Amino acid sequence: MGWKAAQKLIQNWKILRGDNVMIIRGKDRGETGVIKRVIRSQNRVIVEGKNLVKKHIKQGQGHEGGIFTVEAPLHVSNVQVLDPVTGKPCKIGVRYLEDGTKVRISRGLGASSSIIPRPEILKIRTTPRPTLVQRIHQWSSFWRKHMMLKLGRACLIFKSGRPLVYCILC
Repeated sequence: MGWKAAQKLIQNWKILRGDNVMIIRGKDRGETGVIKRVIRSQNRVIVEGKNLVKKHIKQGQGHEGGIFTVEAPLHVSNVQVLDPVTGKPCKIGVRYLEDGTKVRISRGLGASSSIIPRPEILKIRTTPRPTLVQRIHQWSSFWRKHMMLKLGRACLIFKSGRPLVYCILC
């Protein structure tokens, strides 16, 4: 294996978990499916029931070994969202409505320029949000730079002599 250049990560993701997509490159080209998982750190997505590969898993404590069929990630450039009106793959644009809400719009050759709704599954979080105490521990490097004054179950964080944040600990 030789040297490999670092990938440029996508900053503004337009493909979301729960979107109906068509695979445009690879062994499952032309097939449609639903996005099961988005791996933002690798610019990849997993489509339900597509891009299946055999995985050899060694036997260990608590689980059996063997050959299993699993869904492999696809690069995000190899899938396109389906237009809700025409059913054809299309690019996605972002527009703002008159009331200021941000919406996704279908663009491209076979697109109808219609609004692509956000999937309902996004309302269900896959990972729970951290509590206030967990966030304080995660930001330990930030807190070390500032002086923190505990007042019973509440705390005041000071920066250069001024109170910055007041929070009540659970």
